[in-house]
Amino acid sequence: MSTIAGKTVLVTGADGFIGSHVVERLVADGANVRAMCLYNSNGSAGWLDESPVRDDVDVRLADIRDAEYVRTLVKGTDIVLHLAALIAIPYSYVAPRSYVDTNITGTLNVLEAVRAEGIERMVHTSTSEVYGTPETVPITVEHPLRGQSPYSASKIGADKMCESYALSFETPVTVLRPFNTFGPRQSMRAVIPTILNQLLAGADEVHLGALSPKRDFTYVADTADGFVRAATTNLAPGTVVQLGTGRTVSIAETFDMCLAATGSNATVTTDEDRFRPAGSEVEILLSDPSQAAEVLGWTPRTSLEDGLKQTAEWLRDRVDAKRAEVYHR
Repeated sequence: MSTIAGKTVLVTGADGFIGSHVVERLVADGANVRAMCLYNSNGSAGWLDESPVRDDVDVRLADIRDAEYVRTLVKGTDIVLHLAALIAIPYSYVAPRSYVDTNITGTLNVLEAVRAEGIERMVHTSTSEVYGTPETVPITVEHPLRGQSPYSASKIGADKMCESYALSFETPVTVLRPFNTFGPRQSMRAVIPTILNQLLAGADEVHLGALSPKRDFTYVADTADGFVRAATTNLAPGTVVQLGTGRTVSIAETFDMCLAATGSNATVTTDEDRFRPAGSEVEILLSDPSQAAEVLGWTPRTSLEDGLKQTAEWLRDRVDAKRAEVYHR
């Protein structure tokens, strides 16, 4: 494993949940960071606007769908960490084309730029959703992929573009596949902030979708550590590495753990509008963390219980009671 210090690193999706944490970790490790954030009329850099490292990074507003500008941002960098994506599963049911344009075509744009500019390493962000409901658990990287939602299908497409560039052109791309990252700054489109926001807003009854699916939750600081390790480890082009804890809990169990983290006595009720279509629900995600430990020296350090406490504490003074019960696609 080499060092990231002194390297010029482009982070796409730097304004987002995981991206902003990755940027902070890179700055702490001495990297020179070029942060690609989604262009908007407010000139906002998303979560980086609230970050203590905002003035230490080169923020560029852009759109991952613009191939020419993507190449401009890639030029002159050593490493590209590609996190820009549309991620919400429910919204993919109503706007699937936007997921293809952003997740597949956007990834193609980055791959082409990395190839053309001779970049030494690219790390592409996958997702455990590409497995669908698995045939066997724990899930290994050899498990077949199954697109149970337009979102997961678009990420499979992006992953396969990376595979094709690795095989066709020896593009030095690593596919990093996190399992259910959570923590401060996560959108209310995800289940843990959905629960915590309602509890911290004082709700007596929390509205959720299906309670039986099980997930392998990884704290965001651990995921960021995985990105840095992937960026500094010389792996064969196209290598896929998954980041997960090897522990799975149901949504019902997660709710009970959130009660403990907040001291709430609320109850839960299911809301049919929050359910996925029957054939689209992924029933269980459970990683095999042994591969990441072997090839990256990565192991998660933050337990789910501790991560929930830290997330609840961060959220406590940020809760908007009027929005806490709204279903966010």
